[in-house]
Amino acid sequence: IKYMCLYKRPFNEHFEQAPMYVAVLTYLGFGVGTIFGYLRDFMRACGLESCNLAAEREEQKDFVPLYQDFENFYTRNLYMRIRDNWNRPICSVPGPQFDLMERVTDDFNWTFRFTGRTIKDVINMGSYNYLGFAETDANALKTLADVLQNYGTGVCSTRQEMGNLDKHIELENLVARFLDVEAAMVFGMGFATNSMNIPSLVGKGCLILSDELNHTSLVLGARLSGATIRIFKHNNMQSLEKLLRDAIAYGQPRSRRAWKKILILVEGIYSMEGSIVRLPEIVALKKRYKAYLYLDEAHSIGAVGPTGRGVVEYFGMDPEDVDVLMGTFTKSFGAAGGYIAGKKELVDFLRTHSHSAIYATSMCPPVAEQIIRSMKCVMGLDGTTQGLQRVRQLGENTRYFRRRLHEMGFIVYGNDDSPVVPLLLYMPGKIGAFARRMLDKNIGVVVVGFPATPIAESRARFCVSAAHTREMLDTVRTADVLVKLTSDARGAGRSYKSVTLNLNNSFCFCFS
Repeated sequence: IKYMCLYKRPFNEHFEQAPMYVAVLTYLGFGVGTIFGYLRDFMRACGLESCNLAAEREEQKDFVPLYQDFENFYTRNLYMRIRDNWNRPICSVPGPQFDLMERVTDDFNWTFRFTGRTIKDVINMGSYNYLGFAETDANALKTLADVLQNYGTGVCSTRQEMGNLDKHIELENLVARFLDVEAAMVFGMGFATNSMNIPSLVGKGCLILSDELNHTSLVLGARLSGATIRIFKHNNMQSLEKLLRDAIAYGQPRSRRAWKKILILVEGIYSMEGSIVRLPEIVALKKRYKAYLYLDEAHSIGAVGPTGRGVVEYFGMDPEDVDVLMGTFTKSFGAAGGYIAGKKELVDFLRTHSHSAIYATSMCPPVAEQIIRSMKCVMGLDGTTQGLQRVRQLGENTRYFRRRLHEMGFIVYGNDDSPVVPLLLYMPGKIGAFARRMLDKNIGVVVVGFPATPIAESRARFCVSAAHTREMLDTVRTADVLVKLTSDARGAGRSYKSVTLNLNNSFCFCFS
């Protein structure tokens, strides 16, 4: 309540709890799967069933094992049952619709073979193509063809040696202008932007306060830094403030010396929850306790804010309130790589201390040109309002799709303005059944389960794009697999808020 005055607009997020019976059935599903997994392992040990997973050779049995048997239990007995729903080969541009290469399995997903058939015009609800810039329009890509002709495909050197091109400098100046900061630096890989730069900013004697739902790249970067890491509950300001207060009061363990730095790690939009960071509250806390703030805007830059400038603009805040602005070009800008922006002193420091800047190959020129082209479009520097229209269309599509799913009664996580839309499935068998049924209707969805999510919160994750038409979104939400579930819930007399996916083969992966 005390922080509500910091918000200039309504902040609505939904994390509705499922009914108790859903949780019970979910754990029961994992329990049944585990029991049958041990039974299958016993049969494999007795030679009654073959196992195609990696195993030690007989002549190396006395060696230190490379493969821990128990660690592969989940992969061997549960993941393999539904493995066909991941790594699907796409053979077209990942736009609002794409083409899939059809594949089948003859040994329960251990191996696959292609049929030679292509599944055409599948509605793409899984790509991070938020603004629809992953396109192949000849006119739009003309500048990329020119850069490819003049610069070639790659640099084959680091920025510190012979890989610092004028295109990189142009892009960095444009990013700094876009974010309204003093300077920016770009990197060839989004994941490495976090994992390789956080160790340059903090080290031994420093404290990192990390949101419990942070991306793996942030987690890896924090671990590589050697700093002490403490976790606070997701978007919970009471949890964060307690850690900050204790850090100031008690200092480092044993020595009780003051921490050299305290760095708060958060994301703009959390890619598994569809949640938006409570930035005004976190900024207020970091100022009060003299900490630093590292903001990962991989999913929020270009996707939220009146002109697509991320959560800082979304909340109407000053970019100088955030010490380290990080983002990627792999989502909204239809390219690859990442950036870090902020004060000039920060960027100059990273140019000489960042492992990614010193050792990694520079961003290839055509990719840099694609980012420049799409960013200029968003900023209106191309002489059109197309970029602003895309940002507004994304917001309209997001709010429409979320609202209709809520009206149908499904439990949907996240913020009303987040284009990441997690629809909760809960039970393990439903992960595969849902994705397969949707693909039968020419709808491609991403399904996620344990260990990427909590064990009782498996989900389908829709990613809305500005390139989606209202007809596409209606086709997805009116797919028979969703409509039937809603009608079943009504027939059973359940509350709309208790609708969960009740597919007949919820436990099919245990017995196949």
